[in-house]
Amino acid sequence: MQMHDTVSREHWIAARQALLAQEKELTRARDRLSAQRRALPWVRIDKPYAFDGPNGRETLADLFGGHSQLIVQHFMLAPDETAGCPGCSFCADHVDGAFRHLAHHDVGFVAVSRAPLEIIEAYRRRMGWDFKWVSSGGSDFNYDFQVSFTKDDLAKGKVFYNYAMTESSMQDLPGHSVFFKDPDGSIFHTYSSYGRGTEDVIGAYMYLDLTPNGRNENGPYHSMMDWMKRHDEYEGASGGHDCCGPEAGEAQHRTAAPG
Repeated sequence: MQMHDTVSREHWIAARQALLAQEKELTRARDRLSAQRRALPWVRIDKPYAFDGPNGRETLADLFGGHSQLIVQHFMLAPDETAGCPGCSFCADHVDGAFRHLAHHDVGFVAVSRAPLEIIEAYRRRMGWDFKWVSSGGSDFNYDFQVSFTKDDLAKGKVFYNYAMTESSMQDLPGHSVFFKDPDGSIFHTYSSYGRGTEDVIGAYMYLDLTPNGRNENGPYHSMMDWMKRHDEYEGASGGHDCCGPEAGEAQHRTAAPG
């Protein structure tokens, strides 16, 4: 950390007031952006997606769990993997606490991965998470929402991700999608966010942004992999092991971070 100027309390207050004006403008800008997000047009979902979950075979409508709104975390866990993406896991660490409130605001949550349910359940138990997590294996769901890519897609060198053609060698990338179900049962896709667009739901980042060292990240895309691990892999944590390997994790996030 670089040394900072040391000033009197009076000078500090003046500097803080100047920053506060910018913070308030950012808050107002965020409010305007949120309103624009809610005003986006919707796309009706007619394809009959099906998922394997704790309750057996479920439709997209079933995943709402009695709510009219649904947030989906596109969680990077492929059929040939036994541990989830470290960055997706970091994001998922923030879900259970939030969902206690979301459920009382007519919002459901589910994570979706291509891995078989038994792999998903084993990793979920390892991480100690309670949120619902289902397998989209065998369906087009991940591909239709541009978070998974076929071998033919990857062979071209670029895939359509985060609303643009992007260089990638990864079969899965992270994101969030939001859906609405009306009283008649019709389902609409209202929003999706990818890459760094998912950072807003990571509370640990918001705390770090308050500190002198900040996120303390380096690399071409400010990679979280400079410091972040699955929560049971930090020094002193019990039961930690790196199933994917550090190189696999770095590759995932070098690719996933743009945007």
